[in-house]
Amino acid sequence: MGKLRAAQYACCLLGHALQRHGASPELQKQIRQLESHLSLGRKLLRLGNSADALESAKRAVHLSDVVLRFCITVSHLNRALYFACDNVLWAGKSGLAPRVDQEKWAQRSFRYYLFSLIMNLSRDAYEIRLLMEQESSTCSRRLKGSGGGVPEGIETGGPVGPGTPGGGLPQLALKLRLRVLLLARVLRGHPPLLLDVVRNACDLFIPLDKLGLWRCGPGIVGLCGLVSSILSILTLICPWLRLKP
Repeated sequence: MGKLRAAQYACCLLGHALQRHGASPELQKQIRQLESHLSLGRKLLRLGNSADALESAKRAVHLSDVVLRFCITVSHLNRALYFACDNVLWAGKSGLAPRVDQEKWAQRSFRYYLFSLIMNLSRDAYEIRLLMEQESSTCSRRLKGSGGGVPEGIETGGPVGPGTPGGGLPQLALKLRLRVLLLARVLRGHPPLLLDVVRNACDLFIPLDKLGLWRCGPGIVGLCGLVSSILSILTLICPWLRLKP
């Protein structure tokens, strides 16, 4: 499935590149047809995914963390609805239900896909926040125990008033830099979370473009879809890179 998706978005990216470089209309048409066939094939292979997404939602309901339970459950429910709409689209495109309004169902499917990605990114942001707080607390304890300086610029320090020397804009810039360093340290130490953030961020451009909320163009959509697909394949090859739960 991941290879088909990668091939589909590679065709999208290739078609955009051929169009920009003035390739023959016949070649562009062949690439578009190949992309369409790959898309239809993926829809066929996703016929049972709604049930899998519902099962995943039922398992997520039992998570102890309230925020994770909400984000993951709502994400899986939206994925189930997205796959259901996708099944209707497949029936329309394959000729089983020729009267299906494909534009309407496509818009519905991309809306559910967008909501699912928003929930995924919300979950990522929550996990990043928890890890940053944990890392900051660990650094503070180390400082208190050793009496040393700031390790690698991670400790952000307390609030600084207007009258404090070094306050104002330079202090704000320093705090921002330290937060960025802390974020980089957290993501570097948790590759599954980093991959999930990048993958969801790349996928986000696809429904935004299809729904007309942010027109990115086929080149950006193809590139983001290809990167996301490669990362998905990577998590299949290396299961430890998959974010849990």
